[in-house]
Amino acid sequence: MSQLPALLAILLGGIAIAVQAPLNGALGKTLGATLPAAAVSFAVGFIALLALSYATVSHPFARLGSVPLWQWAGGLLGAYYVWSVISGVPTLGVVTAMAALILGQMAGALVLDAIGAFGVPVQPISLTRVLAVCLVAAGVVLSRL
Repeated sequence: MSQLPALLAILLGGIAIAVQAPLNGALGKTLGATLPAAAVSFAVGFIALLALSYATVSHPFARLGSVPLWQWAGGLLGAYYVWSVISGVPTLGVVTAMAALILGQMAGALVLDAIGAFGVPVQPISLTRVLAVCLVAAGVVLSRL
């Protein structure tokens, strides 16, 4: 995938996350608890991804048995993310919750890039990158004023 389609796909993903947050927050209120809401959200996503996997890939899970244990952690981290947003949006609002989410993503990404974690190409920490993280932090603060 070239850069422009990748950027557009990620931008649309960001919009999807922003829309998902209040939908899941409402689900949490309806169910009366955030953990079951996160489970339902994951179940619906799982069913959709399972169907798409079988519709678009031949034998999509044939190599599942060879996946290293550490690579399974992504699902746990995704579950935490969904639960944290469901729990935080009713208190913080969507803008502040998304700004805090992006701040956490950028701070974590800065470190992961710098050490080349999980096989990503090393991207050194630079003043420009640190300033980008600081600007997002300022956005979190401004969203609460």
